[in-house]
Amino acid sequence: MRILIDATPLLVRGAGIKSYFDGWIRAILSHHQAGVEVGLYPFLRTLPALDHRRSPDTSRSAWWRVLLSNLVSAHVPGAMEHVCRGFDVFHASHHLLRMPRSAPSTATVFDMTCWLLPQMHTRGNVAATKEYAERTLRRADRLVAISEYTRLDCARLLAIPEERIDVIYPGVREEFFSVSSQQSASVRDRLGLQRPYVLYVGCIEPRKNLGRLLDAWAEFHNRHPRDFELAVAGTPGWETNGILHRLGSSAGVRWMDYVPEPDLPGLVRGASALVYPSLYEGFGLPAAQAMAAGVPVITSNCSCLPEITGGAARLVDPLSQDSITSALEEVLTSPGFQKRLAIAGRKKAEDYRMTEVAARSLEFFRRFAGA
Repeated sequence: MRILIDATPLLVRGAGIKSYFDGWIRAILSHHQAGVEVGLYPFLRTLPALDHRRSPDTSRSAWWRVLLSNLVSAHVPGAMEHVCRGFDVFHASHHLLRMPRSAPSTATVFDMTCWLLPQMHTRGNVAATKEYAERTLRRADRLVAISEYTRLDCARLLAIPEERIDVIYPGVREEFFSVSSQQSASVRDRLGLQRPYVLYVGCIEPRKNLGRLLDAWAEFHNRHPRDFELAVAGTPGWETNGILHRLGSSAGVRWMDYVPEPDLPGLVRGASALVYPSLYEGFGLPAAQAMAAGVPVITSNCSCLPEITGGAARLVDPLSQDSITSALEEVLTSPGFQKRLAIAGRKKAEDYRMTEVAARSLEFFRRFAGA
């Protein structure tokens, strides 16, 4: 069986989708199976190091590759059919401007926030995402959804039969499962985190609900002014000016901007808890990473997050400041509760091992290709 995966998202700046493709492709490539060959479009021989802020520094041709592949796919008749010749399956990304018409094709659906919460996105992002749905998701022979919640939303909103959509959870890198307390201490020292801290990881944008988290944190911090600080690791997305000002001026809050991927497992491992009160997620990778590292999770009771945490997190109403504050109080002042959450979370995170993700992905392709 020969699989061709569109790896274009790895060549451009990105956030969650870039993390997904990087982890997913690495998992598949490392899961050796006889008779399976995996190619990467546009003709990548090696995977670049994951950095969300930029294109790979090792290749100044990254943008030219993206531009050329899109021009060819969109304007050269038969180009994508030629590219896919000899492959049993082509898995498209959101960057591809035209799907191959004759090659069997699959694609990934991440979330449906642009339909359900369009006010949480820029107009350009809403337009591009809906175009991706029409251009790729509706035309693909089979889809991968990153959660059951996303699968059902996709089927309902795009009128795609549920049986055409399989659920394969994204994977959590092995480093989150294996990071030691010594490695965590080294990262904490390097980042200047001397006090116990609660951690938020993610892009800074309206959907992530940081404003309400900061309100809840201010109330908690007033009660426990010297016990904890809130560490925020994330790059600015859009509509961030007010939030960035608050991150820089709020008592007990440390904004670290982007934390490089090699440091992230240690940063997560050292946290007293991860708090992630997002208004909607397709999967919620930071929550899964924290569970893998044995860190208690506080997250929202909506979208896919109850599914992903599977009873192993303290759930909150993300629209209620009081609910978030109460959860912070309950988790951070009860060592026994913290330990129970950490143990349950670690057990649930076994579902997100990369080996499991790779095996399920190859089985998905094998069933689809009839190999």
